[in-house]
Amino acid sequence: MKFKHFDAHTHTQFPAYDNDRDAVIDCALKEGIGIINVGSEKGTSIDAVKLAHKYNNGVYATIGLHPTDSEEGFDYEEYKKLALDEKVVAIGECGLDFFRIGSDDAEKIKAKQCEIFLEQMRLSFEVKKPLMIHCRNAMPELIELLKSNKEILMPGSVMHFFSGTPEEASELLKLGFYFTFGGVITFVSDYDETIKIIPVTSILSETDAPYVTPVPHRGKRNEPSFVVEIEKRLAELKGVTQEEMAKHIIRTVGKVFSISIE
Repeated sequence: MKFKHFDAHTHTQFPAYDNDRDAVIDCALKEGIGIINVGSEKGTSIDAVKLAHKYNNGVYATIGLHPTDSEEGFDYEEYKKLALDEKVVAIGECGLDFFRIGSDDAEKIKAKQCEIFLEQMRLSFEVKKPLMIHCRNAMPELIELLKSNKEILMPGSVMHFFSGTPEEASELLKLGFYFTFGGVITFVSDYDETIKIIPVTSILSETDAPYVTPVPHRGKRNEPSFVVEIEKRLAELKGVTQEEMAKHIIRTVGKVFSISIE
């Protein structure tokens, strides 16, 4: 499949699409949009892999355990079996999420998240597939963890829905990271300066569907075909045409996820 656009982080295997999943994916593929469905725990990881195999090309998967699902526990060998599937292009969504952690057992919860994230770093390094990292209210801790475990950090990993500062972006660029941005950049300006300092060759587009629908579709369920709106805004911020932005993104997708882009 020759891609025109790419949604590097979406969740069309989630229940929000139970009534029209095939139609949503077919719509995206007809528009030349590639899709990576991201797993957030064992069930949604298995579903992402199954869904990827339903299509000859254009639909891929990641497998991983989201930090807010850490109570599930990380079964390394089970996730490794999934990770070795040819349709799996990354490990995650994994990382740290300290948002809404109450005072009770806060340190215990944070320690558990760090432990499970390190396990997924090890898996990523073992199977030679990049990380797809989620981070909320924990960027300094995440960067410190990455720096202190560089020996198991897979080069070319991805910060999903990056919400850090320009300074934090610079630190992550030194570690070889790439960054995805989603619908929020179409209706707030909080991330404009960060996007401006990241090289255009280090940026990917995502929807995180069914969440965070971009303008002009606010109020609707998000879906991969809306990724073009994020691409438009990225192009504006980087001072390139939308066509140029799309080409950069597709080349980067091929490089990061070892996906054939022709």
